[in-house]
Amino acid sequence: MSHSQKISSFTGEAALTGTDLITFVRAGTNFNVTFTGLINSLGVTGTLEPIGAPSGTPVLNQPAAGINEIRNIESGPGILASISPESGITIKWNVAQDNIGVPLTSGLNNSEPVISSLFAGQGISIVKDGDKITLTNTVDPATGLSNRVVVTEAADLSGVLDSTKEYFIDGIVNMGSQSIEVPAGGLSLTGYNFDVSKLISSTASYTMFTSPAGGSGNLIGKDYAIEVTGAGSQVYNLTSDTGFEAFEFSRVNYNDCESLGSINNYRQGLEVGTGRFGGKPELELIGAWLGGYFIDTSIVRSLDDGAYSLFKAGAGFVMTSRFRTNQNIDLPASTSFVDFSASNFVNPSTLQFEGCLISRGGVFDATDSNITPNVAASALISKWTDNNGIPNTFVGGEANITAEITTTITTTATFEDLAGTYTTSDLQHFDSPANGQLRHLGNSPREFDVTGQLVLESSSNDEVDLKLVIFRAATTSFEDGKTIRRVINNLQGGRNVAYFVMSDHITLDQNDYVKLQVAQVSPSTADITAELDSFFILEAR
Repeated sequence: MSHSQKISSFTGEAALTGTDLITFVRAGTNFNVTFTGLINSLGVTGTLEPIGAPSGTPVLNQPAAGINEIRNIESGPGILASISPESGITIKWNVAQDNIGVPLTSGLNNSEPVISSLFAGQGISIVKDGDKITLTNTVDPATGLSNRVVVTEAADLSGVLDSTKEYFIDGIVNMGSQSIEVPAGGLSLTGYNFDVSKLISSTASYTMFTSPAGGSGNLIGKDYAIEVTGAGSQVYNLTSDTGFEAFEFSRVNYNDCESLGSINNYRQGLEVGTGRFGGKPELELIGAWLGGYFIDTSIVRSLDDGAYSLFKAGAGFVMTSRFRTNQNIDLPASTSFVDFSASNFVNPSTLQFEGCLISRGGVFDATDSNITPNVAASALISKWTDNNGIPNTFVGGEANITAEITTTITTTATFEDLAGTYTTSDLQHFDSPANGQLRHLGNSPREFDVTGQLVLESSSNDEVDLKLVIFRAATTSFEDGKTIRRVINNLQGGRNVAYFVMSDHITLDQNDYVKLQVAQVSPSTADITAELDSFFILEAR
């Protein structure tokens, strides 16, 4: 068949077999090829269909039947697509690592690059929250201390504070209306000094330190100042968590504070080197304190006048141990030092003012009863020594013969109580349970000097013994003190007397008492009479 011949009138066929011949023209010449040869020449068999996850983006796009499109691969952020020298498509990670610091990656050109993990070293905490990674410096950069939290704003003292940390007040921090809750585990505060580091607030009806439900732990502070100046505001409103907590401060000043507030049921308090300047810094002690409160080297000056006390007994206040202070205080016209009474202290001699200087408007006046309006130096709870501006406590007392009564002697060498009407005076920590007796009510001091001068009248030339007798409450028995023997002298004018000068050192425990007894030594049984103004005195050594 020539290449110009018409092909027609053939029987139709629905499919081809491999040996079927297909005619084609090449350069004006007719040729044929088998169907198998045609397929092999084309190099493609079957159909084009996508494979893989149906949710993926297919490389093959078939917008309509018979139309097959191959999508280009494009570069995206951090991904680079390019033609390789072998005409392949290269897809690679398109990122760079600078050469400063410690790299987070290694082997970027490797088939498997490595991304390093972050590790929290000493003084650093790392927290991952979703896609957010937070690195926090837990070390005070100024000192390298890892258990210190630097406070520069009120927010640093908000919420639940960490009892294992020390909170350092870096400068003057205005607390505004935000209180500081002292947790059950306690709170420690410190600063540079009371001029540089301060916690301040001028908000009305504000309380700076509060307790959570259940109570607070120890509150320990040093080297800062507090200024709470708003009307009706106070520094503290704290209640102890267990009753064994401490409230202790060193070199802390209170400046112009409206009130120091109240401390409830703490075990003990301690102040060393503190100051109260201006304002009305009244501190109320509430509840049962199993320990005591000691204030050492503290000064009070320039207070606002008013009917308040520096220290006040609140509801149910009872202190088992001592309240001791040596403060240097200048009070305004109407203000008191302490508003305590005898019922606030469990044990004798535990309200201790030792070496205090207390003035009012710069004037020292130990007769000013408003300095300690509800307790006296002579009270059993008081131990006031070496003070200026308030009375001091002189433990002891005196018994004087103010009416003569004859002591009847029936048997020689037998002691009888020395009769007479004894009038006692200046009894401090002592009372007189019966005529001629001086009883010790306290438990400290327990060492005493006994002195006295007595004139005893009896029969001339008789020998008379005078002795001190001590009743021991613990054993309900009597114990002899020193005995003095004198001869009755016949004096001009018909007086037959002997002079006795007593001097003895004894110990007296609580409820022990002393009295005097006399005896005739010679065979005479003449009666003995103590003359008027004979006396004996007990004084703490």
